[in-house]
Amino acid sequence: MSETKPRTGSLVLWRSLTFYEKFEQVVVFVLTVLIALIVLAALWNLLKLVATSLLLVDLLDPTEPAVFQTIFGAIFTVVIALEFKRSLLVVVERRFGVVQVRAVVMIAILAVVRKFIILDLTQTEAMKLLALGAAILALGIVYWLVRDQDRREGEAAALDSAETGPP
Repeated sequence: MSETKPRTGSLVLWRSLTFYEKFEQVVVFVLTVLIALIVLAALWNLLKLVATSLLLVDLLDPTEPAVFQTIFGAIFTVVIALEFKRSLLVVVERRFGVVQVRAVVMIAILAVVRKFIILDLTQTEAMKLLALGAAILALGIVYWLVRDQDRREGEAAALDSAETGPP
């Protein structure tokens, strides 16, 4: 028979938070629940779209560009919402502050990629494509810079902890 230990660590951590940090945690929790509901609703709509359009009715041809764009646009919507929810869960675990640049940039990259997928290239102006391409390039550079900075900070922290030794 296994014994379960009481989760006093979470309670101690909660008591150590300032009033604003507690407020922040409650807001993030509510947002996480709302986004989870949105993810479930978007997933349900995606399942209905695929089941009714492709499997049951056989009305739409998945190799048709418009159908492909619609289905993958819906898939990317779910992926973007999941990434947003995951970034909020990191905040709830108090590993980082509320705004995480890397997560925001990743969500922006996913949104631009989704836009590329759902674009009708026959109806899209060249300047709009150029602007989206420039946006994805800029976001990629920012993501690389932030990731590189995080890596260097991690290496520096590991070096500091190795020099000071175990507590």
